Amino acid sequence: MRFRTARSEPDIRHTAARRSLQTVSTDNDACRGLYQEQAWRCPAPGEADILISRWVDGRSSQRYEKTVSPSDRHVIGVALKTTRLKFTRDARTIFDGIMPAGTLHVTGPSRLLTAEFSAPCDFIHIHVSSVRFREREDAAWIAKSEPADLNDLIVRDPLAELLARTLVESSGTTDGLYADVVCKTLVMHIARKKWSQPTANALPNWRLKRVLEYVNTHLDQALTLADLAAVAGLSRMHFAGQFRVATGYRPHEYLLYQRIEQAKSMLLSTDVPLAELALNVGFQAQPHFSTVFKRLTGQTPARWRNAMRRECRTPVGEPHQGWSGKADSSERVRGS
Repeated sequence: MRFRTARSEPDIRHTAARRSLQTVSTDNDACRGLYQEQAWRCPAPGEADILISRWVDGRSSQRYEKTVSPSDRHVIGVALKTTRLKFTRDARTIFDGIMPAGTLHVTGPSRLLTAEFSAPCDFIHIHVSSVRFREREDAAWIAKSEPADLNDLIVRDPLAELLARTLVESSGTTDGLYADVVCKTLVMHIARKKWSQPTANALPNWRLKRVLEYVNTHLDQALTLADLAAVAGLSRMHFAGQFRVATGYRPHEYLLYQRIEQAKSMLLSTDVPLAELALNVGFQAQPHFSTVFKRLTGQTPARWRNAMRRECRTPVGEPHQGWSGKADSSERVRGS
């Protein structure tokens, strides 16, 4: 797997174990409403050029899904929260590891895809007709190419994440034209962007697993680059470069992300005072914790806790759905 460096905001947890969204076709191809997928990557029937669906599964247990993309459509998936999964096609492994929020995955027409999930997940799926996809390529002044050229593109992309979250936030409106424009913008972005290959090697999976496990069990401590490099058995310089390729984050960015994810779990499931909570997730002072939390989520810890409890109606003292006591790990991608 290979990742490209970009920043993404931590996910917002959902109470539904599984719910999804899909646009209903209209005469002007506008994307109206959002439909709950009943099966993974399967939208409601429709003839529109662009169909949108959402798949949310809050289970932490291992489960499998399999589907074949339509013969006349590309499927663009965008992860809205960090998850752990494995994508395979026949005997070939497309991706295996931690997929962070903001990861973009393109599947060409008539492609079988099997997914093995082992963590809660939240995906937006955009099903684009091959004709429309070609039109976007032409509009972007890109030479015509076979649809399969972008097949199995997996990359963490901040614009894709922003557009996907925009679709979710506007799902309660009736402005189908707005959703249609958002989808077209994403398709244009994919068609015109030159996706470069990483130049450095990624941290091997066994080293990465060792580091992630160490981070998750020592989040309440002050961790340095030297500490993580020692766990990986590499020099600081080699570790930092390989870790960034493997996860899409600089080590320090990853630590902050994981601390905030752990803090979000604790905010939802306990009434621990913020000062104590900050120490429990590795921050030396509450003001620093609050500043980082607001930067990554857009809200202060107290406001986020109140908003999420109102939305999720999670009783105090009970783990929030999909929470296993550890923050989700995160990474980012280019399939091989």
